[in-house]
Amino acid sequence: MANMVSSECGLRPLPCLPIRPKLTHLTQTHQRLNLGRPSTSLALLRRHHRTVTRVSAPLRYVTVEEGEHEERKKTQLKDLGFNEGETESEEVRFDPGAPPPFGLAEIRAAIPKHCWVKDPWRSMSYVFRDVAIVAGLAVGAAYLNNWLVWPLYWVAQGTMFWALFVLGHDWRISHRTHHQNHGHVEKDESWHPLPERIYNNLDFLTKKMRFTVPFPMFAFPFYLWSRSPGKKGSHYHPDSDLFVPKEKKDVITSTVCWSAMAALLAGLTYVMGPLQMIKLYFVPYWIFVMWLDLVTYLHHHGHEEKLPWYRGKEWSYLRGGLTTLDRDYGLINNIHHDIGTHVIHHLFPQIPHYNLIEATKAAKPVLDKYYREPQKSGPLPFHLFGDLVRSLRNDHYVKDSGDILYYQTDAQLLGGSKKKSS
Repeated sequence: MANMVSSECGLRPLPCLPIRPKLTHLTQTHQRLNLGRPSTSLALLRRHHRTVTRVSAPLRYVTVEEGEHEERKKTQLKDLGFNEGETESEEVRFDPGAPPPFGLAEIRAAIPKHCWVKDPWRSMSYVFRDVAIVAGLAVGAAYLNNWLVWPLYWVAQGTMFWALFVLGHDWRISHRTHHQNHGHVEKDESWHPLPERIYNNLDFLTKKMRFTVPFPMFAFPFYLWSRSPGKKGSHYHPDSDLFVPKEKKDVITSTVCWSAMAALLAGLTYVMGPLQMIKLYFVPYWIFVMWLDLVTYLHHHGHEEKLPWYRGKEWSYLRGGLTTLDRDYGLINNIHHDIGTHVIHHLFPQIPHYNLIEATKAAKPVLDKYYREPQKSGPLPFHLFGDLVRSLRNDHYVKDSGDILYYQTDAQLLGGSKKKSS
């Protein structure tokens, strides 16, 4: 009988006999189903198509291969920290800390060749545009001199100061250091996480101000003077640890220029009066500082899922750059020269800003899940303040050991009873 069924079915497996999902009758049912010893060919087929019954509704049959796949998936989920039965265990999570299956060469090859071409005239046109707008805003505000106009001027002029900074920020030595070491816990220069030992040495007031809005948005001038906790030196001192000996002359030149600007501002304050200079320059300057700190922080923090930081052998230029985030700023995108397309800017800073959008679009198929699509903004990017607040509440320090690290939370800083949590 078994041979007859095998001949009629060809390569198809024997159909499974439906068994009612009642546990109390399973033993008796199997005892009654005695089909005799199968032939050799039928036994071979059964080894490839053995079925098992799941007592659940709806009733379905799973092959041995599917069962083995399920077991492998459970093992992977267990390694990722999921317990059996959790909702998220239906899928294996993407691990952002895993080495990517592509290299810089593949990303570079996907970007059109014309995106790499720098047009000096087009580049300088953006400088002329921004300077003209800055001058026009200042002249218009001084002419109107109306308290209904001044707040609008402060926001607009501060934003234009930031736009000018974006055009020239890659020339800074310390920013080059940031690009070369992005994502490295110890060597990165901008908004890098504090190791636990350094974090613990900060007094409570310093911690509170560092992680409470709006104080971090005014950090830039203080960072220029003394850098981040755990780092020594100043941007104005030629012998700072931030610079190598051959850069000493460049730092002196920069400090002289900065001093000349400070003297010019002091002279204008004397001539025009302190109040007028506060309205024309100093309030927009602090708006610029807020833009700078907000943007630079959120391009490396604040994603809905925690992203890794690296040290030691796990760090590479590519892996560090892939933890960078793109952001959408609505109408501000064009004003500040598409700095929101930050992933490709970090991986290939030689691409001019006016080609970054096209380059990013071309590279996304290669980056796949390592590229995180930014949340779309309205006309103004108010949604980013929520990301900033959430990150400052949760991203406080990283552990002293390990080469792939994620931010930890100091619950005591939030007023909790438990000192620290991950």
